[in-house]
Amino acid sequence: MNTTILGLDSKKTKNVVINLNNLLANFQVYYQNLRGLHWNIKGKSFFELHIKFEEFYTDSQEKIDMIAERILTLEGTPLHTFSEYSELSKVKVGKNISKDVDGVELVVNSLSELLKIERHILNESDDANDEGTNSMMSDFIAEQEKTIWMLNAWLK
Repeated sequence: MNTTILGLDSKKTKNVVINLNNLLANFQVYYQNLRGLHWNIKGKSFFELHIKFEEFYTDSQEKIDMIAERILTLEGTPLHTFSEYSELSKVKVGKNISKDVDGVELVVNSLSELLKIERHILNESDDANDEGTNSMMSDFIAEQEKTIWMLNAWLK
């Protein structure tokens, strides 16, 4: 078996890197959506959501860096162009959203897409004995599930 410098199976690690790049692309679109929501939100929930969307995009920015650094740790190259992000992303682009409910629904739907990718990576990284990626995905999943629960409570 051909292994990486970390002692992981090279072929399995390459698949993890491909899927981490997919996650990176989706997170970049999610991040940009959050910036747009932060800038464009209007209405009675403005103050509450303006702050919340900033909190979310700051957190996303940190996660984007963590994903890119994990790709590098696994001897891959993180994607870094908008064309690659657009091509791979399943997260819907939110354009000109200013209504509170529409903005929160976009975030919930985006997080649901991210969770699908993260769960796939979780299974794949487990199969590759890649505890570093596995741990990162577990942390992301737990946090995002709670965020979805809270946002759904806000929507009701």
